[in-house]
Amino acid sequence: MVDERNFRSTYYEKVGCRSVEEKKSLNILLKDRPLNRIKLKQFCLSFTVPTAERSLLWNLILGIMPVYTNSTKYVKDQREEAYEDVLRAVKIMRYVDEKTPRSRVFYVMWLLENKKLHSDVNIYQDSNFVNIVEVLLQTFESDYEVYWVAKEFYAFTVEIQNDFPKLKELTFNLLEKEDAELYSHLEKHDILQHIPLESWYANCFASTISEPALIRIWDKICGGSRKIVVFVFLVLLKTLKMNFMRCNDLKQFCDHMEKKTEDQDDLIVKQAIEVWQNNKNHNEFMVHHKNN
Repeated sequence: MVDERNFRSTYYEKVGCRSVEEKKSLNILLKDRPLNRIKLKQFCLSFTVPTAERSLLWNLILGIMPVYTNSTKYVKDQREEAYEDVLRAVKIMRYVDEKTPRSRVFYVMWLLENKKLHSDVNIYQDSNFVNIVEVLLQTFESDYEVYWVAKEFYAFTVEIQNDFPKLKELTFNLLEKEDAELYSHLEKHDILQHIPLESWYANCFASTISEPALIRIWDKICGGSRKIVVFVFLVLLKTLKMNFMRCNDLKQFCDHMEKKTEDQDDLIVKQAIEVWQNNKNHNEFMVHHKNN
């Protein structure tokens, strides 16, 4: 039954039918007054988000734009003004200048808003927030939108990080069950427990998988799924299994990760979404973020 459904979905995608039907469904949802965030999240979980509609969908789902469309312009103006105020503040305080990378500028702005900016802060330290911004800069057009989306998406990553013990246990259990050979090899060479899994899950693979493919995973996270990160990792292991089976230490493992190609990233994401969708319990770790 699963194979038949996958074949049918693939066929529809090839002839363009599926995308047309999905766009029709989305257009119907966007005509609701007021807009229904729960239904829009469900769309992100169930279908491929059209590139042209991603900005609108994310802004609505993340609560950046209102569900009452007659207030959209006012709220948008307020968001832009707030962005400009914070940007002006960090420039006046001389934490950033014209040479500071935008991702770092946004990081400083976020620190200021969250009362974490102090005189000895190192704005070039490792940060999940920065990694997220660098992906979003390739996805959205305006700086103010990137900043607002980054702030709200980062909240999802904090929830994923809080759930990491459960996600890690699920990851290792599934790996041992589905590929005992690879599991045993990684355990034998003391690699599995030292893989930077928490970091990858916490930034939703922002520093591991390239943007064109990764953003489709983030659509599902915006829709409310934390558990999808587990399937991304499992499919990643499966895709690069032959390389990983030759690894004798963590460095070799990480070297193979860095040599991945964008084509491999695209395949990993496509298969991870398929496996996640076919998993009966994929709603186990649903996130209910700003449903109102």
